[in-house]
Amino acid sequence: MSDRNDADPPRVDEQRSSRVRRWTERLRNSRRALWILFVASFAETIIVPIPIELILIPFMVTNRHRLWLTAAMVTAGCLLASLVGYGIGYLFFDTVGQDIVNALGWSSHLEQFRTMFDRYGFWAIVAVGVIPIPFQIAMLAAGAAGYPVLMFVIAATIARGLRYFGLALLVYFFGARAESFWKRHKLSASLAAAVVLLAAFGTSLLL
Repeated sequence: MSDRNDADPPRVDEQRSSRVRRWTERLRNSRRALWILFVASFAETIIVPIPIELILIPFMVTNRHRLWLTAAMVTAGCLLASLVGYGIGYLFFDTVGQDIVNALGWSSHLEQFRTMFDRYGFWAIVAVGVIPIPFQIAMLAAGAAGYPVLMFVIAATIARGLRYFGLALLVYFFGARAESFWKRHKLSASLAAAVVLLAAFGTSLLL
């Protein structure tokens, strides 16, 4: 019994890696690759719990001539999904939104974000791009609070743009080594982004 259980995690990892390889191969051979990534980014932002980086970085590595366009398309897909999430929070938070939070076990994340949001507003939304709170929480909470939609879009663009254009920059400098670098240094990258975020916030207070 224990031998089978010990073997399960590697098998799951192998299956996931196999799926990622198949997706990467399909993207490489598809004329609609950028639109597929747009849809994948939309789906990941709404609910899919699989980091898009797993297919995005290999695609960027083999399509370096389209690095910035790829980052822009993925960011756009995320922003469209963010507006959908904002709309759900604005119109249906007490029913659909709360059900989503409860079903995914995000209640503590929601309370944590609301505390940040009440104090920092715009910068709380931007910060979700670099701290371990699901971005869906920011979408729903901003909509439920009736936060100005234009300011939400600007904050979401900064938060998600840091993520995707940061990956493009990583591939630009490190090429095929970008994926292993990302896996090893995700925490360091998040901390570096947090420092940049704090510097921007401090500058905004002084102006």
